[in-house]
Amino acid sequence: MYSETRTAKRHFRLIRDYLQLRPFNHEANQILIDTMSKLAFSKDDPADLVNAVIEELIRKRYELPVYITLKDAANEVRNKSYRAIYHRELGRVIRTMFLLKYMADEELRGTIQAATNKSEAFNGFTKWIFFCGEGIIAENDREKQRKVIKYNHLVANCLIFYNVFSLSRILHDYMQDGNEYDEELISYLSPYVTAHVNRFGKYRIDLNRKPPKLPFEVPVAREISVSLTK
Repeated sequence: MYSETRTAKRHFRLIRDYLQLRPFNHEANQILIDTMSKLAFSKDDPADLVNAVIEELIRKRYELPVYITLKDAANEVRNKSYRAIYHRELGRVIRTMFLLKYMADEELRGTIQAATNKSEAFNGFTKWIFFCGEGIIAENDREKQRKVIKYNHLVANCLIFYNVFSLSRILHDYMQDGNEYDEELISYLSPYVTAHVNRFGKYRIDLNRKPPKLPFEVPVAREISVSLTK
């Protein structure tokens, strides 16, 4: 066929040079997609999308592709836009249903508020540990930022473990002395206490010191007696 011969390609090149047109390449195809994507939400007829692309390609001095290319691109962009509209509207419906449930359900509001308070308490706790910076990371390198966050959480988890163990031991000793406690009040205890921690104290590391064995299951019943290493 003539269109596949070298002569045809040479003729096409001469015609483009004479009309000062650029060939339809990857850049032109991207212009096609971008133009259709911008108009897909406002124009429903594929012919409108095709006409807009033709005008844009002519304005930028590109040769026009075959019609089937424009038609297929218009249909593909329209399908993507329809899916995007569907998910957008579905998301709005889901959010509206959740908000209505949130306003009507007092227990749900309390659960969400409690979870939010826990997250804020932990964030405040880690920020308090990250002293001399108020939680602000001065590094611009992403890898160093991740290390700072991980180290900060490591120290926070160590202090949380210490607080929980200390509270459990105190509660255990309190019960062994014959005292009773209110379970509801115990539920308000927090592992994020900081009043007993001196951030600016002296930190001594003794590599020869062996940590005591910790009883991870500390009973609080009076009938059971467990000796804790102090």
